[in-house]
Amino acid sequence: MNKLYVLLLLSLFISCKKKNQDIPQIEKPLPAIVITDAKSISIDTVLINSFKSKMLKQFYLSSDNKTIWGNPAKRSYILSQLKNSEELGLNPNDYHVKKMKSFEVRFNILSDRELAEYDLLLTHNFEKYIIHLYEGKLNPKYLYGNWALEDKSFDVNTALVKSFNRNTIDSLVQNIQPKTQTYKQLLQALKLINNFPEDDISTIGFTEKIILNDTNSSLINIKKRLLYWNDMSGNDNLTEIYDQKTFESIKKFQARHGLPADGVIGASTIHALNFSKEKRKHQIIANLERWRWYPNELSENYFIINIPNFSLHVVENQDTTAVRNVVVGTSKRRTPVLTSTLKSIVFNPTWTVPPTILKEDVVPAMKRNRNYLKNKNITIYDTAGHVVDPANWNINKPRKYRYIQSPGYYNSLGLIKIMFPNNYSVYLHDTNHRNYFERSNRSLSSGCVRVENPLELAQHILDDSKNWPKERIDTIIASKKTTTTKITKKYKLYQWYWTAWSEKNELIFRYDVYDLDEDLYSKLRK
Repeated sequence: MNKLYVLLLLSLFISCKKKNQDIPQIEKPLPAIVITDAKSISIDTVLINSFKSKMLKQFYLSSDNKTIWGNPAKRSYILSQLKNSEELGLNPNDYHVKKMKSFEVRFNILSDRELAEYDLLLTHNFEKYIIHLYEGKLNPKYLYGNWALEDKSFDVNTALVKSFNRNTIDSLVQNIQPKTQTYKQLLQALKLINNFPEDDISTIGFTEKIILNDTNSSLINIKKRLLYWNDMSGNDNLTEIYDQKTFESIKKFQARHGLPADGVIGASTIHALNFSKEKRKHQIIANLERWRWYPNELSENYFIINIPNFSLHVVENQDTTAVRNVVVGTSKRRTPVLTSTLKSIVFNPTWTVPPTILKEDVVPAMKRNRNYLKNKNITIYDTAGHVVDPANWNINKPRKYRYIQSPGYYNSLGLIKIMFPNNYSVYLHDTNHRNYFERSNRSLSSGCVRVENPLELAQHILDDSKNWPKERIDTIIASKKTTTTKITKKYKLYQWYWTAWSEKNELIFRYDVYDLDEDLYSKLRK
């Protein structure tokens, strides 16, 4: 009997819980729209529902399902914004501009149903435009498996109602866009490239490097490109001779594209020269979209890594306090794009071989030479924690072991790693390949970011000369003992990806190391 009673109570509890879950959440009501225009008509709910937008339906509850865009100045502003949305890298075709313009030119003779439809189109497309400006048209979570950015939320209905009532719709458009300098530089880059004429320069072929005073038939089109992009000024007779003027112009072009500014015309320089105006414009638009995915404003103190630029900047109170070259992941082992917070520094870290490197590097090497791991100071441990002699290592079950490299100068992580929460098991670290920082293309790692001169950076992060003088860090390193310390000062980490911007009215581009730009642009224009 007692068991039956308990079962009855349990079933009632589950039933009540299910009913509670079925109760719809009551949405917070919007502020009421103040309609001051003389002409305002009711909109049939069937017409509102035909848009299949819960957001639109909720918006018109705030106007008691009446039209709101009777004011011609407000309509004109919205149509102008949507028509000129291409100036912000957006696509006017996404906002049904032609259809709305056809309503506008006939506004005074529209039927009530047409007035209602036009009103709905204005609201629906203007809100879509605002959302695109705030958080982008696409969601990176659905595009990439290794992008982890903080969610951006925005109550577009409330924002539009408030700006409508205050007559500050133009301020709304400005305020919802990113405040970061790079975003502003990208808008300027789009403006700059739109001022370039159409280009019809033939593709430049590449057969061999061209150096100063060489003669090469490709130099005619190379010079045309340099003149087109304003890297070379004045008139040029377009000879096939690589003269001093062209040499200096090539160095300027190379510097704008993050290439070694040595004046040698190689494959990388030819590749950059062969980009058309249209392709560069696509690149800028793709980068504008990315910057709308990122936070609108950055933290007070932060590390920002631009993966294609192979660079790290430390910014504190709007001042850049440190700059470092970095090494990032290869196209096959990409560095993830993420936002996080720096948590701790590990001096003299050990290194545990990750699964991908085990499969692709270690196992093939061990098949060739059983002493491969021993030569790299890596110890094999079985599941019980016992050391395994390489001769007894089971080649058919490599995943049943742990592979740990001892601390030291030649450890794969070098002398230090900087930790931050993420789902990809990546971190910033030193390296045993310190010559990599001398290369121009530093897409060389297995996903983590390797940082140049990291010990100096560690002292900078710890920011306390009394407790963390250089001598103390040197003593810890010399001990070869793994030591972890928390980072007390709050630094955000922005490990991001962008390949275009502008500086001093010049276009700046970087090689798209993960080949993302054109694919993103094509998705934006679908």
